[in-house]
Amino acid sequence: MSPLTPDQSNKVLTRSELLAHRLQAKQQGRRVVHCHGCFDIVHPGHVRHLKHAKAQGDILLVTVTGDDEVRKGTGRPLIPEELRAENLAALDCVDWVYIEPRPTALELLNEVQPDVYIKGREYEFNSDPRFQAERTAVEAHGGRVIFSSGDVVFSSTALINALEQSIDPFQARLTHLAEKPELQGQALFQLLSSFRSKRILIIGETILDTYVLCDRPDVAGESPIMTLRPIERRHYDGGAAIIARNIAAMGGKPVLITPMPKTEQGDAVRRRLIAEGVEIYPFHVEKPLTEKQRFLVGAQKVMKVDLLDPLTLDATQQDRLVDMACEAAASGGGCHGAIIADFAQGLFTSSLLDRLCSSLRPRVPVLTGDVSGRRASLRGMHSMDVLCPSESEAREAYGQFDSGLPTVAWRLLEETKSKAAIITMGAEGLIAFDRIAGEEDTTDRFASRVRGEHVPALVPFAIDPLGCGDSLLSAVTLALACGAPLLSAAFIGSVAAAVQAQRIGNIPISATDLRHGIVRVQSAHLAYAAPDVIHSRRPAVAAS
Repeated sequence: MSPLTPDQSNKVLTRSELLAHRLQAKQQGRRVVHCHGCFDIVHPGHVRHLKHAKAQGDILLVTVTGDDEVRKGTGRPLIPEELRAENLAALDCVDWVYIEPRPTALELLNEVQPDVYIKGREYEFNSDPRFQAERTAVEAHGGRVIFSSGDVVFSSTALINALEQSIDPFQARLTHLAEKPELQGQALFQLLSSFRSKRILIIGETILDTYVLCDRPDVAGESPIMTLRPIERRHYDGGAAIIARNIAAMGGKPVLITPMPKTEQGDAVRRRLIAEGVEIYPFHVEKPLTEKQRFLVGAQKVMKVDLLDPLTLDATQQDRLVDMACEAAASGGGCHGAIIADFAQGLFTSSLLDRLCSSLRPRVPVLTGDVSGRRASLRGMHSMDVLCPSESEAREAYGQFDSGLPTVAWRLLEETKSKAAIITMGAEGLIAFDRIAGEEDTTDRFASRVRGEHVPALVPFAIDPLGCGDSLLSAVTLALACGAPLLSAAFIGSVAAAVQAQRIGNIPISATDLRHGIVRVQSAHLAYAAPDVIHSRRPAVAAS
């Protein structure tokens, strides 16, 4: 095999190798044909173009624009430069491949001095000064510029856009959302910065979440039941405690009212919360903290055990809880927002929720609420700025399993006299519903009374959904307390939930996590997932 036509593994050349090969070709009287481009996706139009080019001479050189100089929009190039070069080297018609680190091919054309330079048909009547400079350079060295036939026309950019939308049906929606001024990166970063020092009151039960990591399951000898052998236990603060820790990690100042026993376990939780900046008003009870044990094999949860001794507050205790809430809301110059979180452990009754909502509503600018579990009382909350139930929780609360979600949302807002609802739908994301202005005056009973903005799930799948709702509620409340519109709050909340979903266990979400999440979402495109290390073959540009 001639050294001028190396095998595929040696087709990708360094700059010194390329210039040496070109000199040898000139000495042998062999014509070098040069094509230059991005070649992000090698489609049929490229193949025709390259075959046409090879027919114009003896050796076909294809140079690709380096990653740093591709100017085709966010997320491009799709394929790293090394793999783009290898794709071209795999074609029989291509003899040499080089990765050009400079913005255009002009300097390289002066160095290689090809006999023929091939451009696409679209350049034939193109007055782009960059192409005109390239043409002048080729002709100055005695070369010719030839335009390919253009009989098969494809656009890599159009193909990539189509692939993004076909592979991820929510990509178009995310692109649309990213165009909204309030969801631009700078606006969201400013919103995150305004989280600092916002005092948020949280009222709810504290839960201990225990993950029991087990060896692979077996079958018991005495009967066909599954046997699990624990090998490690991991403990996380859950319930209202993790909401408070989220608020603190995001930059806010949480004020927590939660039932807390005077036990070693309760004291340990209290010390952890105080250490993380949580101002705690412990509501002393005799019952132990609820512990929820989840047994995992690998990352898969196989069983859950609730160690629950339900709370039952008497009338005096209920009065004390309401008084504590009012006192905490006024402490430290007042709170910017309050969260009522019912985790169905017995703390809240419908009447107590009604009293808390009525007492807090005039004392805080923002009031939000959420529930967890079938025994929680979503319908007992009222006068909220935002309620954040899951779709199943909202449907079960009203027994509406066949109605459209907007109908369920309207029923929720109308009965609770709340302004908005963010209803989560798992892998389908969430919808932020609020009332349509002037809907009270409509005479059309079929007219829509709510409007909804869909925010797709920002991760393809949840590694562990525990804590996603808590993270969302924390971020939404802080955003609303900073004066953000509902869509911005819902988007920030969705980012927080997405970060949490990619972690095992209930871990606080920080402001830094949110910033990284926003950057990831806003730069999300169909992309090649590179291995940990790709050794670049692109050399540094050396002086001639």
